[in-house]
Amino acid sequence: MLYSRKCSAIILSFIFGISVVSADPNVVASIKPIHSLVSGVMEGVSNPLLLVESGSPHTYAMKPSQAQKLQEADVVFWVAHDVEAFLEKPIKTIPENTVVVELSDIEKLTKLKFREGGFFEDHGDHDKHDDHNKHDDHDMHDDHDKHDDHDKHDNHDKHDDHDKHDDHDKHDDHDEHKKHDGHNKDEGHDKHGGHDEHNHGEYDPHIWLDPRNAIVMVEKIKNILIEIDASNSTIYRNNADAMIQKLKDLIVSVNAQTKPIQGRSFIVFHDAYQYFENRFNLEAAGSVTVSPEVMPGVKRVTELREKVKDAKAHCIFSEPQFEPRIIKVIAEGTEVGMGVLDPLGAGIETGPDLYFVLIKQMADALTSACGRN
Repeated sequence: MLYSRKCSAIILSFIFGISVVSADPNVVASIKPIHSLVSGVMEGVSNPLLLVESGSPHTYAMKPSQAQKLQEADVVFWVAHDVEAFLEKPIKTIPENTVVVELSDIEKLTKLKFREGGFFEDHGDHDKHDDHNKHDDHDMHDDHDKHDDHDKHDNHDKHDDHDKHDDHDKHDDHDEHKKHDGHNKDEGHDKHGGHDEHNHGEYDPHIWLDPRNAIVMVEKIKNILIEIDASNSTIYRNNADAMIQKLKDLIVSVNAQTKPIQGRSFIVFHDAYQYFENRFNLEAAGSVTVSPEVMPGVKRVTELREKVKDAKAHCIFSEPQFEPRIIKVIAEGTEVGMGVLDPLGAGIETGPDLYFVLIKQMADALTSACGRN
């Protein structure tokens, strides 16, 4: 049934020059925030499949049933290798007519480079430490950190004008979009992971934590779905318009909520939040670890305890997927507030509302922990 449907779509595309599926499209989304945005655009048509239902996408292994669904997909939405490394090889094996959309390649996104030096772990030195840091905080080695302290650089300078990207929502890249034919590459619309190498390691891939980027992604998702499923184009457009308005309202609401803690420094578990910070004029003073799967050693913990004091940090955050005890050790004996930041929506029910709850919970956690002292 699926094979004949896809074959029919290919024949129609070849004869009439259009892209179409003859039934509701099979859509796959990698992580919960992306699945939420796709679900919002598809509401009333069908439900996309979510791959990473729990845990970290950095260490995720697909179930056989999910691998089969991936083979049957009409469209796959994912972020990038730096987030869902588990998808890079499977994507290369899916059928040629499957549309693969690597959202981090969309040109209209706000893209930020990784922060390094100062109170942040050095991403460039990450590979050096992986081999001897596969331990938890009960067995921390003194030789974990070979980091020299560097002066804190400015590559994550804040944008004073939060609305400078407002023109994103005025653009519709549908006219620019070309149907992928397995040979030609369009930005954000990649066959079998043939993405630009400059996106690997240079840019922070946590693009979804800026709601303005979410607006850009919703536009892209809408255009892709209309392209392959024109029969439901009105639903996709109306849903996308509603999602975009909610995202604009969310930006206004969160900006007002976080305004009282602007200028208050905080320490994050790993450096995943600068898109949120950039949008709402906040700034983390440093991170506990460069990789959430690699616990810091004794030397790093000692350094962080001193740096929490030096940075006059008001709060420090763990993440729900990882052992929080290390945060308590760092904050012990200080008046630093503690909280939990969740970049993936681990405890939030999947669906169109998840993204909005995720961003609101992040604002709640920051204002609660950093506003208490």
